[in-house]
Amino acid sequence: MKSPTVVGLEKKPRASLTTLPNYFLSSKEGIKFVSSGCTLLDCALGNGYPVGRIVNIVGDRSTAKTGLAMEALINFLLAYPDGRAAYRETEAAFDRRYAEAMGLPLKKVDFGPEEPLSTVEDFARDLDKFLDERIKVGPPGIYVLDSLDALSDEAEMERDIGKGSYQMEKAKMLSTFFRKSASKIEKAQVLLIIISQVRDNIGVMFGEKSKRSGGRALDFYSSITLWLSHIETMTKTINKVKRPIGIVIKGKCKKNKVSLPFREAEFNFLFGFGIDDVNASIDWLDEVGHLGSITGDSPEPEIKAAVKKAWAEIEQTFLPLKPKYG
Repeated sequence: MKSPTVVGLEKKPRASLTTLPNYFLSSKEGIKFVSSGCTLLDCALGNGYPVGRIVNIVGDRSTAKTGLAMEALINFLLAYPDGRAAYRETEAAFDRRYAEAMGLPLKKVDFGPEEPLSTVEDFARDLDKFLDERIKVGPPGIYVLDSLDALSDEAEMERDIGKGSYQMEKAKMLSTFFRKSASKIEKAQVLLIIISQVRDNIGVMFGEKSKRSGGRALDFYSSITLWLSHIETMTKTINKVKRPIGIVIKGKCKKNKVSLPFREAEFNFLFGFGIDDVNASIDWLDEVGHLGSITGDSPEPEIKAAVKKAWAEIEQTFLPLKPKYG
């Protein structure tokens, strides 16, 4: 059976890049972005994480969710030295010495009260206070919640452990909170990053085989939903001793309201270092045939520029040749 022709995508002589519409490829007007620490991932996201929006980072264990959050905090503080950074850890597993080794300036990060957040109500009150401060003192800001799954709700905390709520109250509460806070987050110019754990969607035969807690509210109000997958573990052998040194991760934007959705990026995350941006960039440029004169000795800004240019050129070839109307 002959494949149907898609209108606007027929093979025709293509115009130069400067004459084709590029509004899908450029940064959205009025939105500031914070780098993820990976040029390739920034391209997939649409120029990085958008300030004034909600970003949900989702992944199974060993997918460097916290590592990516650390890089977001670092890059935010590099871009906005006078901005306010907050990190709220709910799982009692954050290693400050490890974060400092990665380059996070701990003195510039607000880690909140000594008692970790334990309920959705705690989170709502804490974030609301942070937003009010940013509106009063001045933007921008970044607030990381790591993670949503560890939060309960006050009703569940008081309920007998044998009487499950199936998190209905939590989902409803989050829906109300995000509905009230979305415009305030934009006004305060705060990048809100919420980390979620992947859970098996038991009994599902079709569609998504995994899910996250909190209902659909987070998915609805997030501008970006970034799903991380663990591809493989990297190892290194020295003097016949073999040790894991990092992991290979694939990041896929399952939702993106600031750029083209469903874009992917694959990169290495090295333990104690972070995202290996240079090698991820060179490997991708080589894979898509845009390596050119770039080598391992090329300056980092030159490599970043080559990735962004190649990404834009490739995306341009997939856009319709003409608008449907007009």
